[in-house]
Amino acid sequence: MKDKKAISIKTLNKSNVWDIQENDVIRMWEAAEKDADFKENLRHFKDIIKTAFEIEDVKIDKPVVIDKLEQRGFKVGTISFDDKNSHKIAIKKRAIKRVTDLTYENVGHISATKLVEVLERNFGGGWESLPQSIQDIIESAFDISTTTLPADRLHKAGGLYDKKVNDGYEVLEIAKGSWTEAIFIKEKPKDEPKKDLDEPSMTTTNFDDDQEKDDDITDKLSDDDDDDDDDAFDDDKLTEESYRTTYETNPDDLNYEAEEISDDSASDY
Repeated sequence: MKDKKAISIKTLNKSNVWDIQENDVIRMWEAAEKDADFKENLRHFKDIIKTAFEIEDVKIDKPVVIDKLEQRGFKVGTISFDDKNSHKIAIKKRAIKRVTDLTYENVGHISATKLVEVLERNFGGGWESLPQSIQDIIESAFDISTTTLPADRLHKAGGLYDKKVNDGYEVLEIAKGSWTEAIFIKEKPKDEPKKDLDEPSMTTTNFDDDQEKDDDITDKLSDDDDDDDDDAFDDDKLTEESYRTTYETNPDDLNYEAEEISDDSASDY
């Protein structure tokens, strides 16, 4: 989490507001009351706060009312709108419980573990069952990859599952009959540099003579040959990473078809 001490009422925005808590809002509000500009920007400040917090006016200032609010998770504090008017408000951080609660502003402020909880609570159809808009929001802050394998092969020692976990990924497993979809989730670096698309290319396009062109073509063909070697048949890659794209039908039906393959047919592979 970012250093919330660096966040002031003047630097608060709809993204970093998710880094602060209820007491911080009340503290910032109290500190800002002395700033003449705050009165003019009060509506803007409240709009930002409401993106991450629920705010209720305490119209009846009695202990029984305040107790009920606190039982619901609200923090109660006194704020001022001007020199003559002040009253109590109840404030509570908005919970991210459903995938529909995710936004571009808050998705970067939750952990991969929290995201697994949110996804697990909301759907069982797999990654592709999520609306594209939700996928885009999640992928703006997290590295996502998936694989679908027979349940008894997913945890194969040294396989894709182990490699991803060892690389720091959280995993959500979704049962699909006798098959299982694994969704691997890892937070992207917060300060990942973005390539400037307007930056001119540094690729040299001028050659001194035709020989240099021929040498470049030869090198390219050599690289292509190396790529062909990389594409050579890999049994582990086929069995672990090709299931998801090889079949386009119900996983249970695929399992029944696989059981009908004879041992002699299987040996051909």
